[in-house]
Amino acid sequence: MSERGWAVARLDEIQGPRARQGYDWRPVRRHFGIRSFGVNANVAREPGDVLVDEHHETGGDGGQEELYVVLRGRARFTVGGEDVELGAGSFLFVRDPAVQRAATALEPDTAVLAVGGRPGEAFVPSSWEHGRYAVELSERGDNEGAVRVMEHALEERPEHAGNLYNLACFESLAGRRDDALDHLGRSIELDASFRGYARDDDDFAPLRDDAEFQALVAT
Repeated sequence: MSERGWAVARLDEIQGPRARQGYDWRPVRRHFGIRSFGVNANVAREPGDVLVDEHHETGGDGGQEELYVVLRGRARFTVGGEDVELGAGSFLFVRDPAVQRAATALEPDTAVLAVGGRPGEAFVPSSWEHGRYAVELSERGDNEGAVRVMEHALEERPEHAGNLYNLACFESLAGRRDDALDHLGRSIELDASFRGYARDDDDFAPLRDDAEFQALVAT
């Protein structure tokens, strides 16, 4: 953000880690340093590409109302089992966090903006934002950098099971055995489903034969 107190950017100037699902993720919130609400954009490469991953908002980062805006192209949204096709300039608001939603592109270069927030709560960035940057660093071989990203995420949400789990993953890859086991154990205490995830997660390959790790993931 400039000293003027405002800033301008074109969508294609905003770059972030490439999403695995087939779209280009544009981290609008991070680009501008927005602290009061979540806002990001996804840009499809080809027709049929995922634009919004199928999800609901009742999980660990849940409770959000979400507004989707088609900036260009056309997209097919599936909301609560119903299909809705929207063109540029169209809005879709999903008030109920429990409603399942997803979207795919009907034209190349379709772009969708997503804005979200939790009614009555101060904004805290969703953990997946940090996770995408951490994964990118790890894939480039910088596992210590990935650890630092997730440590920051954990500072924002100290008892977030997903943040603890992801931090443990990168600590494992970075050779931080004790830290990885401590954070994995706490994530399992908060959400037992992470026990099953860890059992087959390649990020824990360095700990696979460790007796303490085996005890943590035992059924």
